[in-house]
Amino acid sequence: MTGQGGGQAGGQSAGGQSAGALLRQWRDLRGRSQLDLALDAGVSQRHVSFVERGRSMPSRRMLLDLAQALAVPLRERNTLLLAAGYAPIYPDDPWDAPALSRIMGALHRMLRQNEPFPAIVLDRHWNVRLANDAAPRFFGCFIDMSRRPAPRNLLHLLFDPAGLRPFLADWPAAARMLLARVRREALGQFADAATRQLVGELAGYPGVDPAWQAAVPDPAGPMIPLGFVKDGVTLRYFSLVTTVGTPQAVAAEELRLECMMPADDETERAHASFVARHTPGPTDLRRPAEEPG
Repeated sequence: MTGQGGGQAGGQSAGGQSAGALLRQWRDLRGRSQLDLALDAGVSQRHVSFVERGRSMPSRRMLLDLAQALAVPLRERNTLLLAAGYAPIYPDDPWDAPALSRIMGALHRMLRQNEPFPAIVLDRHWNVRLANDAAPRFFGCFIDMSRRPAPRNLLHLLFDPAGLRPFLADWPAAARMLLARVRREALGQFADAATRQLVGELAGYPGVDPAWQAAVPDPAGPMIPLGFVKDGVTLRYFSLVTTVGTPQAVAAEELRLECMMPADDETERAHASFVARHTPGPTDLRRPAEEPG
C-alpha cells in the first residue's frame, strides 16, 4: 500500500472489499446510474464500469472525483483510498485536537449563546461531547445525571425506561420521530456498523416496537417537537442542528451542534421557572474524562 503512487487492480479495503465494489455500493445507495456518475465526475461510463468490475484501478484524483460526485462522507473516502492502495488524505484526529481549535471555539460560543435553553455537541453516534450549562440543568430536572454511565449517549438517555423516557410526552410518537432522525441524519445517509448496533440496542428496550424503525412521522406541522412532562407541566422543544459547512477533516464533518428551542409560547414562558424549581446540584452531561481539570 502506498500513499503516493497508484494501487494495484483488485486492491481491497480493511473489510475485504475492493474499491470498485465500494463505489458500486455508494452508487446504488444514491440511486445513480453509471452514466449519471460518469457525467458528474467527468469520466466515461466505460471507465466507471471497468473500475466497478475491478478491470481498472482509478487514479487517486479520479477516485476522489467519483466520491465527491456520490457525496461520500470523508471517513468513507479514506476507506475508498485504502481499498485502492492509497493513503488516506482526510485527517482523522480526535474531536478536541489542536487542529480543530477554531471549530471548537465556534461551538463553545454557540453553546453559550443558546442559554438559557439546552445545547449539546454530538458525534455521529449521538454521544455527547460538549454541552452548555443549561443542558445538564434541564435534564437534571428529570433524572440524576451523575448516575448515568459513561459515555453518555443522548438516544440511550431518551429510550431507557430508567432515563428520560418516562418523562417524554407521547412516547410512541417520540420514539418513531427519533428513529427517523437516526436514519435521516446518518452521515451521508449511510448507517455504519456502530449506527446499526445503536439502533439495535434502542430496539431492544422494552416497549419499543421494531416496526417503528420503518415508520414515517405524520407531517402535523413545520417540525415535530419533543415534549417533556413533569408535575403537570409539559414543555415542548424542537432542534436546530448546525454542522461545519466545508469540512476537510473527519471529526469536523461528524460533529454537530444541537440547540433545543421552545416549540410554543407556553414553553418559552415556563422554561426558566421550571428549571429553577427542579434543578438539583450541579452536574455535567459530558463524559467524566472530558470534564475540565
